[in-house]
Order: sequence, then structure tokens, then C-alpha cells
Amino acid sequence: MNRIILIGNGFDLAHRLKTSYADFIDWYWKEWGRLLLNSLNFSEEDGLCRFELNYHVSRIWSGIVWDCRSEGYLSALEPFDGHIVVDYIKSHPEKCSFSYESPLLEELCKQLEERNWVDIENVFFKHLSNDLESPEKVNAELAVIRKRLIEYLTEVQKSASDVGVKDDFRKKMFAPFDKHDIAIGSLEKWREMLVQRVKYLGKDWEQLIYAYLQGDNYHYMSSDVYNFLSDNSEKIRKEGIWKFEDNDIPEGFLLPDRILLLNFNYTNTADQYLPYVDRFRVNHIHGDLARPESVIFGYGDEIDENYKKISDKNDNEYLKNIKSIKYLESPNYRNLLDFIESDTYQIFILGHSCGNSDRTLLNTLFEHKNCVSIKPFYYIRKDGTDNYMELVQNISRNFTDMKLMRDRVVNKTFCETI
Repeated sequence: MNRIILIGNGFDLAHRLKTSYADFIDWYWKEWGRLLLNSLNFSEEDGLCRFELNYHVSRIWSGIVWDCRSEGYLSALEPFDGHIVVDYIKSHPEKCSFSYESPLLEELCKQLEERNWVDIENVFFKHLSNDLESPEKVNAELAVIRKRLIEYLTEVQKSASDVGVKDDFRKKMFAPFDKHDIAIGSLEKWREMLVQRVKYLGKDWEQLIYAYLQGDNYHYMSSDVYNFLSDNSEKIRKEGIWKFEDNDIPEGFLLPDRILLLNFNYTNTADQYLPYVDRFRVNHIHGDLARPESVIFGYGDEIDENYKKISDKNDNEYLKNIKSIKYLESPNYRNLLDFIESDTYQIFILGHSCGNSDRTLLNTLFEHKNCVSIKPFYYIRKDGTDNYMELVQNISRNFTDMKLMRDRVVNKTFCETI
């Protein structure tokens, strides 16, 4: 039995990386401020927005920045903040003008102001499916955003190269299986796994346990498994291994055969958790920053009724940034299918919101015949509330069979915090 760990942006945020879309948009405006400070052009634009000087007021952008300082918007004692410069420009149209060239960016910024968060991919699909813009235009806007996002995340990753591995995360990711997590409809598969492990030879246990523990603890865990099988051989033969409670079975006996980190992020934060052993793999399903051309950024919900609407238009421009089609540009999706077909698996969710932008892929994983459990790890907010129910609600939208969802999703009693 294997385990798939869905790694989402919450994982990077938990490692104190500023990788949210809100962080990215804040950086975008700060970069604009820096660019204007050094610009000698009368106007500047990037396909998303445009800045233009009032020639009668100032002939250079540095003059506007000086006004911003002299009027107290920028402090000489603090580092230069380009976002403040942009805000100053927007509020002083008599000195210089600002305009959005991209309705997509305009709505993103509006939502961010109203809600303090935004989902770029969902807003993109709204513009595409509701014909708010021509598909060529909205795709061009997304291409610019994608390019700038890659630039930003590359900077974030470089500055956080020593982010390190958190022991509590490692412990959760590589924890042994727990019978309480297994769906009722999959208990027979659970029993089959236990029976198969009773038949393991010494070398099988050596290879499995050594993959997880390559130090002194390896010998202790191996001994626990050998002693358990030896001391209970008669009971196992007569009553069956499944009659034992989890607490009576050594941890080494219940370790996953293989673990796949399905990384939805573009960063390599999660990669640092993988031992250099073949049993552990990472799949950068949306590409990675080391290969910018591999980055998939778009929308992935073929279940949405609007998807059929744009598909029926018989215009390939509408499908240019649909994830399920972009997956065909690399072997990552095929490798994932090979993994889920190879054996039964449990799903851990670490920092992934399970929103609609990945719905097609998640539906494939969640409703597959080999999936025996879906365990979300939730977080506690500052006010003491948590997001477990929100996560489950999002997970439910990725199912077409709600009875199956209620069986496979682990209830809160047995879930943990991230």
C-alpha cells in the first residue's frame, strides 16, 4: 500500500515563504515603483497596465518619486517601497496617469482589496468562460502574469534556499498507516495488505524499514517487527493479522511501501523532505522553477459546466491554458497514472486547498478504485477556529459520488493539524 501526499501552497506558507498570490501582486507593484524610479521614458507599460507622465508637471519619473518623499508618503529612514510610489501615482492623476491594460489584473486587484486574498486561476477562467474578454487577449494577459510570477517565485526560492526541514512535517509525512483512516469500503484491501506483509521475507523488511530509518533506530524497528511476527505467529495463523489493534502492531509493519509527493507548487521546498531512496519520489505535476518552460498555469476543471461551453466553441484558443491539456506536454501526468494503477494508496493533503482549479486531476485521484483514504491536514487560525470543514467542503466538490466521499475522507477525530 502506497501514499500520495498532495503538496499545496499552504505547505510553502507554513515554511514562511511568501508564495501567496497576494504576496506576488504586492511584489509586482513594488517592481513597478523601482522601474519608474529609474525610467527616462515618458510612458511605461507591460501589457497589464500603463503609466504616463503629465509632461507639464514633471519630465522624469524620479521627480514624481521625489514628490512622494517630500509629501511624506515615503520615509527617508525606511527602505524604498515601490508599492507606495504606485499608490501615490494612482491618487495624483494631475501629475501622471495610470490605467489598466488588463481587465484580468484589474479584477484580481479589486478582489484582493475586498477580500485580502485572490485566486488568479479562477478569475482567469471566469474571464475566459464568460466572454469578458477575447480568448486571445485574456491568454496574453495570463502569459505576462505567468512570466512575472515565475520571476517572483524564483527570487523567493533563492532567498529561502536554507529553509530547512521541519521534524513535525517529516513525522506526519512518513507516519505509518492507521486503520482508523481506512474507508469502510476498503477494509478488505487493508486486510490483504496486512496478510501480504506477514509473508514478507527478512530482506523485504530490511529494504522497507531501512528506506525510512538509515541510522541506529533502523535496527530497533526491524527487531520490533521480527519479534512481533515471531511471538504472535500462532495467533496470526489462527485468527488473522487483522485481529490485532494498531497499537499492538509495530510501526515498522505499517510503513507505506512507496511515497509520492505530488507537488502542485513550483518551488522545491517539499523536495528537501525526500530521502535519496527509490521508494520516495516527487512529481512536479505543474512544472518547476528550474525549468520555466515546464510551468503549467491555468485552469483544470472539466467538470464545470462552463468547460463544455468553451469546448463547444471549436476555437483552440479557449483551451490554450486548460491544465488537463497542458499535462500532455510532459510525462508527469502519465507517471502519476502509473503510480495510482500500481497499488492501493492513501492520500494525505498538506497545504492544498483542493479548489476547483485542480478539480479534474483531484477527481481522478479521489474516486480511483485504488484510493482507500483521504486525510486532510488542517490549520488553526489565530482566533482558535480551524479550516477542516472548509477543506472537506472543497474536497467534496471534486467528487461525483458523495457516498464514496463520506467513506473515504477521514473524519476530524483522526485528522491532525499542519
